[in-house]
Amino acid sequence: MGMTITEKILARSAGKDHVEPGELIMGKVDFCLGNDITAPVAIDEFEKAGFDSVFDSERIALIPDHFTPNKDIKTAQLVKQMREFSKRHGVRHYYDVGRVGVEHALLPEMGLVGPGDCVVGADSHTCTYGALGAFATGVGSTDLAGAMATGEVWFRVPESIKFDFAGELGPYVTGKDLILYTIGQIGVDGALYQAMEFTGRSIEALSMDSRFSICNMAIEAGGKNGIIAADDVTKAYVEGRFRREPRYMYSDADASYVTTYRWRGDEIPLMVAKPHLPSNTQAAAELADVRIDQVIIGSCTNGRIEDLRMAAEVLRGQKVHDDVRCIVIPATQAIWQQAMEEGLFQVFVEAEAVVSAPTCGPCLGGHMGILAEGERAVSTTNRNFVGRMGHPGSEVYLAGPYVAAASAIAGHIATPDQIRSKEVAA
Repeated sequence: MGMTITEKILARSAGKDHVEPGELIMGKVDFCLGNDITAPVAIDEFEKAGFDSVFDSERIALIPDHFTPNKDIKTAQLVKQMREFSKRHGVRHYYDVGRVGVEHALLPEMGLVGPGDCVVGADSHTCTYGALGAFATGVGSTDLAGAMATGEVWFRVPESIKFDFAGELGPYVTGKDLILYTIGQIGVDGALYQAMEFTGRSIEALSMDSRFSICNMAIEAGGKNGIIAADDVTKAYVEGRFRREPRYMYSDADASYVTTYRWRGDEIPLMVAKPHLPSNTQAAAELADVRIDQVIIGSCTNGRIEDLRMAAEVLRGQKVHDDVRCIVIPATQAIWQQAMEEGLFQVFVEAEAVVSAPTCGPCLGGHMGILAEGERAVSTTNRNFVGRMGHPGSEVYLAGPYVAAASAIAGHIATPDQIRSKEVAA
């Protein structure tokens, strides 16, 4: 019996020729990471256990990105703890304000993770790197402590599910819409501890930025990881960027999947996930009666340059509705600079949106966009649980950048076509 791409990467990590779902293995990690919420806990556990060195100072990243810049004394202390640990142990990849970015955009951009890697991070959205053809998954802070010290982690090999999307995507439909549709179909536990492998013509036509969005949200369906086999798009992104030798792996023709879903990409509309679950999905065009107070365009899901270009395409020559705050957050310094040089900031400012430094802040209700009781937001982030972005009485609607930008103009959930039809009517 053949192996899936996930099984092949885990077999290599464990030094084995073959692994099967359900098998327990000790795997060597190629890279591990933590942020300003999870890394301090890992550092505490690392020191309690008596470890006095890290396994490889070049294969650890500590990224203070959630409260950037520090929002209060407590977060400043957490970042200080990370900084001092990095200095003590020579951790090369510690990045602070002015160099930092949202971790799951920054690490691929810098070439620190790549095809065939086994990556663990003390953040559930570590699964983002599966877009590069890597096995990447979130772990607890205690596991991160062990990984930083030994370079190894226990895994149970997951079963795999295949998600095959055929056909060409419709106007404005992106990877965010595909993953929201997927979660809406299978539920938030529909892929519990399983590898979500995405294939098909619709996937092949996506940019890397859209692929990152898909794999980023695999965890929202309960997935252990999301993964897309490398192709020419992947190789063009990796070449000249990835700091190690890529290992391109592909699922065997006779690999076993617990189930296969087949959908037509050309039948999937622009999607929105309504409160309070990513699985509570509906077509954006059907939600025009939902008035909003805030729009967030950014995060590890949709804060890359393509996302900002999409938002600018809709906002150009328009004004954000008087009742809406629109906050645009480039995910890294490089994306920030590129957006500025391309004139996107001028579009946002003229539309009366505000541009932030790179941060995860509003996604987790940390800062830079907290919701009050009764307020609603359309956000390009990945979670919309009760109280996720502020008061427990607030609501979050998840969408891609096209819908987010159109909603900012309309003052209610809208699509670009709905905005343009009003222009024509006017």
